[in-house]
Amino acid sequence: MQLAQRINQAPETMSELRALNARFIHNFVTNDVPSHDAILHPGFTGIMSNGMRIDRASYLKRWATAFDPKVIVYWDTRDELITIMGNIALVRATNKHTVRRDGKDATGMTTYTDTYLFENGAWKCIQAQLTPVASEHQPADDTIISVYIEGRLQERLS
Repeated sequence: MQLAQRINQAPETMSELRALNARFIHNFVTNDVPSHDAILHPGFTGIMSNGMRIDRASYLKRWATAFDPKVIVYWDTRDELITIMGNIALVRATNKHTVRRDGKDATGMTTYTDTYLFENGAWKCIQAQLTPVASEHQPADDTIISVYIEGRLQERLS
């Protein structure tokens, strides 16, 4: 299938990108490096919430241990927005998380933009960027699309 034909199939492409976003999150919560490696472009770059840029190898090394279900006791994905522009897709959403340390919970939100390139018949993530969300900009609970509690998927609403 030629690129122009593939991209013009918006409902199919949107479903594919929604599934990739769900897989991206699931890979994170389960520390699934091989599955995550398969959706990253060889030239991938990560931009962390503190502004630090990391290469693909460093990102995947961090991926193996970044989510600890004993520490991150709640994780949801909400406010998903996907925009396709030719062979580039922006997948944006927000994660609410509750971190438990020394018996105390702290809740916050981070929004992300994952940039995908459609190349050689597949969408591959070329960049992921994280940004903390101030309380006045946090999306409402009615935009939740998936919930994980202590690392286990509770529900997927999309």
